[in-house]
Parts: sequence; C-alpha cells; structure tokens
Amino acid sequence: MPSPKRKLEPDHETSKPKKPRTSPPTTEATMPFTTPDPPPDSHINSTLALSYWSSTEASVSGVLGGFPQVSRIDLQGSSNFLAKLRRGSKSHPTSRKLKRVVDCGAGIGRITEGLLVGVAEVVDVVEPVEVFTEKVKGKSGVGEVYNVGLEAWFPEREGVGLYDVIWNQWCVGQLTDAQFIAYLKRLPPVLSEGGWIIVKENLSNHYLAEDVYDETDSSVTRTDEKFRRLFEEAGMKVVSSELQRGMPKGLYPVRSYALQPK
Repeated sequence: MPSPKRKLEPDHETSKPKKPRTSPPTTEATMPFTTPDPPPDSHINSTLALSYWSSTEASVSGVLGGFPQVSRIDLQGSSNFLAKLRRGSKSHPTSRKLKRVVDCGAGIGRITEGLLVGVAEVVDVVEPVEVFTEKVKGKSGVGEVYNVGLEAWFPEREGVGLYDVIWNQWCVGQLTDAQFIAYLKRLPPVLSEGGWIIVKENLSNHYLAEDVYDETDSSVTRTDEKFRRLFEEAGMKVVSSELQRGMPKGLYPVRSYALQPK
C-alpha cells in the first residue's frame, strides 16, 4: 500500500532534461541500436512490496510513510468528497447509512475507522499484511477481513453481497497496469446500483508526464492521464474527481476519482 510521497524535486536527475552533449552527426549507418525503456509498472514486484510493508511499523506514521500529519487532512477531504457524491444520489443519500462498503488496501484500518464505519453499517477490509489487519479485526462495524492483495481478491466469489462503495486509496500503485485493469473489471458485479468505486492516489509530476517507479516499496505513481486511460480501458466512467487540498508542500498531489461502470 503506497503512501503519501515526496514529489520529484526540480533538480532531480529524472525531473528535468539533461543538457545535450555535442557529438558528430549520426547517419542511418552510424546510428546506435537502442531498445525502449521498459514501462515503470513492469518493475513492480508484489513479493518485494509485501516484504517492505510487512516490516513497516503498524501505526499511522508507518502506513503514511512518515507523514502522520496528513491523516486528518486526508480523512476530511475524503469525507467531503463522499458526502458530495451522496447528496446528489437517489440510491445512497446521506439521510441513511450505506449498507456495506469495502476498504481496499486498508492497512491498519485508518480509513475504515476514520471514515467508513461512520457512514456504513458494515465495512469489509482487504489488506495482505496480517500484522496490519490485526488492528481492525473484531472491531465494531468491521465485517469480513481478506488478507490478500488486490490482484488476488475476487469479490464475486466471496458472496457477501453488494458494496455501495469500494474504496481504494494509496494501494493501486502496487498493481501493474494490466492487473489494475483486470481488478477494476472484477468490481461491477459486486457494486450496488448507483454505488461508486473510489480511487484516491498520488499523481506523478514527472517533467515528461510519465509514471514514476519507486523501488523502495516497489510501486508506481501514475499520471492523471494514465489513470483516466486505464479507467477507460476497464470500462469505467469518471463521475466526479477532485484534488485533495491542504497537503504539505513537497508531497505528490493527491486526486480522488469516483467511478461507475459505463
């Protein structure tokens, strides 16, 4: 589960073009053979990612990458975003609780306890790190706990019913593009009528508008353009989207997307 991260600094070697070197003109005969760089998501290794997060302290500071101060700001922004969606919904108005939601990549249950149990009767949890889920198991409002990564979660097989909200935050960066598309395609059968798939993630600020691979936790930070292309490929439409306000300077921008099947 990737966390808030520092954005690339202006003088970072990958954040600005290097000054071209002077060299003799090349011809077709002298042009060197080059192969394109592999896409950033091809470096993702779920085993390495799980090892990293399993060794991380099971605390707000731990799961937020050493930025615990963003939790309150983040939760307030998420609460406002969800409330706006519900105020315009006939299926899931704010006048009553949501029946069942799921917190994907839940970590220690920061969003489960800080937001979702307050608006839903039951909150299921999907999180591969067992030392994290021990923090939420058996707590009031928490339903099923699935200790698997999103790439291995097949909700339709579980048969627990429909979800009004499927919340994904700081977690889909551990999925390759192909895994992310496949994951999104599995969700419509378990989404209630008028329900939402929420994706809230860091956005890349690479100077070439490219995704950025982070070898620390083996994750990818995607651009807004990439997210929207993947949503389209998965058959999803963006019904609402907004940037998280109030994040500390020096961190990647964070954007929320509310998705529904086309």
